[in-house]
Amino acid sequence: MRAYLRFLSRKPRTEQAAASAPEKPCVMKRRRSFWRNNSGAAVEFALVATPFLALLFAIIETALVFFAGQVLETAVQDSARAILTGQAQQTGNVWTQAQFKQFVCTKVYGLFDCVNGIYVDVKKFSSFQNVTITNPVVNGTFNNNFTYDAGGPGDIIVVRLHYLWPVSLPTLGFNLADVNGSKRLISATAAFRNEPF
Repeated sequence: MRAYLRFLSRKPRTEQAAASAPEKPCVMKRRRSFWRNNSGAAVEFALVATPFLALLFAIIETALVFFAGQVLETAVQDSARAILTGQAQQTGNVWTQAQFKQFVCTKVYGLFDCVNGIYVDVKKFSSFQNVTITNPVVNGTFNNNFTYDAGGPGDIIVVRLHYLWPVSLPTLGFNLADVNGSKRLISATAAFRNEPF
C-alpha cells in the first residue's frame, strides 16, 4: 500500500525534469525581453497597413465604378424600350429630352444623382453603317452638347446615357479620373431600329 501511495504522490517525468533543470538566467532574460520589447510594432504596422489600406480602398472604388456602370447599362436598356416601342413618340404626347430624362431617372435607383448628374443623348441615323459614337471627353473636358431625336417608325436610334462619377482616391497614385475635377465618365449605349408602331 505504501508503494502505491508513493507512486500516486510522485510527479510526472516532464514535471520532474522541468523542476530538476532550472532554465539558465540568460534564456529567461531573453524570453522576457522578447515579450516586453514591442517598440517596433507600431512602425511595422504603419509600413504594412498603409499600402494595404490604399489597395483595399482602390479595390472598393474600382468595384463601385464597375457596379455603377452596370446599373447605367441596365437603365439605358430599360428606358430605350420607350423609344423602341413608340411610347416616347405617341401622337399628341411626344416626349422632350427632359421628359425622357425623367423617365430614365425612374429606372436608376439611389446610386446616382440623376437630376443633376445624368446626361441624355438620343440621335437618329440613316443606317447602322453611319452610326458614329464620339467620346464626349476631350483633354479632360466634358462636352455635354447632346441632342434628342427619337425618330419615327423604322428609324435607327442610338441612346446614350452619361454620368460623371466622383473619384475619391486621386492622390494615392491610383487615379480612375478621366475628367477634370476628379471625376470619371461612365457611359452606357443602346443602338436599335424602332418598331413599326
